[in-house]
Amino acid sequence: MRDRILDIAETAASLHVRHGALEVRVNDQTAGSLIPFEEIAAVVAAHPQFHCTRAVLSGLCGAGAVLVVCDDSHMPTGMMLPLVAHHLTTERLAAQVNASKPTRKRIWQDLVRAKIRHQAAVLQELRGDDFGLSPLIAKVRSGDPDNVEARAARIYWPALFDDPSFLRRRDRDDQNRMLNYGYAALRAMVARAVCASGLHPAIGVHHHNRYNPFCLADDIMEPFRPLVDRTVVEITEDLGGDAALDGVVKQRLLEPLVGRYMFDGENRQFSEILAATNMSLVNVLSGEAKAVSLPDLWRR
Repeated sequence: MRDRILDIAETAASLHVRHGALEVRVNDQTAGSLIPFEEIAAVVAAHPQFHCTRAVLSGLCGAGAVLVVCDDSHMPTGMMLPLVAHHLTTERLAAQVNASKPTRKRIWQDLVRAKIRHQAAVLQELRGDDFGLSPLIAKVRSGDPDNVEARAARIYWPALFDDPSFLRRRDRDDQNRMLNYGYAALRAMVARAVCASGLHPAIGVHHHNRYNPFCLADDIMEPFRPLVDRTVVEITEDLGGDAALDGVVKQRLLEPLVGRYMFDGENRQFSEILAATNMSLVNVLSGEAKAVSLPDLWRR
């Protein structure tokens, strides 16, 4: 199962295809062993001297992997996904487009409840208290019309970083930079899993924006964000919120996305859990199931 994320950031590198696998070259020399495309979840292109061949792009798309492109500050700005990653794409796309409003609202309820449950779990683990988040889970109704998600966030962020003044803002030059990077990598993995299941990442169940081609990915990633949050807290406590977003920090941010967690009684790779979650979503959209199956990511 795919579980490797290649982050090309610290050294100029070029990617090629050799013997049907990915070859990474540094200074015109092969770096490490060849990597089967089927093992790759994502390639993050952050170094300004990153090069790859058309054959590499085709190989990544054919294997369902994602290419994430970063700007000069090493922050992700775009991604490339395969157009067709499942033989039932047309059928499942029709089910996705034609899903009723009550079905979409019920799915969003499942996702928000799981997100708050995971937020409560990470607070309990790191701070010894869930700060009242657990009782909010049952208050999330279909579609979350009362915006319990936002109520939970107002409690969660200051408690998470043990800082009453902390705000989640993408443009802030503190640990928000780490959250941005971790979320971008998570988004890429979720988007890949969405495409692999035969769904389209632009058609969301809650997020709707004509300029956002990844609305469904943004929906599905919500319950998994606390995995990144926990790692950012650990890095902040070790190195400070102003720590440089260097290779070491980015590697730590990627670790939870290639880890293993308990799901359906089995210890499984995160990529497998994303695949299972999206297949569960397919079943709900097609009317074969009532609820999305979501893991408890703190049971290892």
